[in-house]
Amino acid sequence: MSLDLNDLLRDWPHEPGQIKVRRILGTDGKEKIQLRIDLGLIQMETTGRPDGERPHGCESLLTYHSALAQEKETVNEKYLLTPDDVSELQQEGIQYYHRYISLFQLNDFPGVIRDTQRNIDLFNFVHRYGGAEEFAHSLEQFRPYVIMMNTRARASIDLERGDFAGALRQIERGREKIVELFNVVENPEAVERSPEVAFLDEWMEEIRERQPLTKLEKMQKEMEAAIANEAYERAAELRDAIRAQMARKKEKSAELRSRGEE
Repeated sequence: MSLDLNDLLRDWPHEPGQIKVRRILGTDGKEKIQLRIDLGLIQMETTGRPDGERPHGCESLLTYHSALAQEKETVNEKYLLTPDDVSELQQEGIQYYHRYISLFQLNDFPGVIRDTQRNIDLFNFVHRYGGAEEFAHSLEQFRPYVIMMNTRARASIDLERGDFAGALRQIERGREKIVELFNVVENPEAVERSPEVAFLDEWMEEIRERQPLTKLEKMQKEMEAAIANEAYERAAELRDAIRAQMARKKEKSAELRSRGEE
């Protein structure tokens, strides 16, 4: 068997600016994910730690350090990560980054949610046990991006179901988290410069434009057109129908509230 990677990659060329990902079946019979990069490829496991390693017999370094921290806290001792610990945890986080970027390209949105939440848990852990502020900052700078990717995955699942309203709620919720993050560190100006916030804002506008009109919205548009065409009798009919439908909607909402279902 040749060790030359060119033999493996000849039919799968790298294309600058594109994320190229594929699933393959490994020699162990398990599915793997391959990410094409300019000088070769990255191969990852689909679950667990992406490189398949089990540091200290645990699923990940984060799992290992979390267990140690819990042991310390049960005896009221403080757990503190060393600079080397933080560096190793950051390198592990990059593995999960490569995988969730790949999973997003494969439309495996639950996998993206799993891995992005895992890295958010990493940021929280280092923030709590990292000691020096610069250690936490080395990871915190990536939090807005990871929140955005988590949000994209959640909203994409809603869009696949045709739930445009649900997708918009997910995006608004994710945007709020990022804005709140900047406000906590007293840097509200960063909101205007944030590429993550800008992306989510543009995506919301795109979804609103694609969102099918409700029956009420269609009637409203038809009424406006009737007025523009001086078809006042038709406009009056539509106005009365809109008012009736809004009244029914209001009554139903009140009924649900009284039953505690809204």
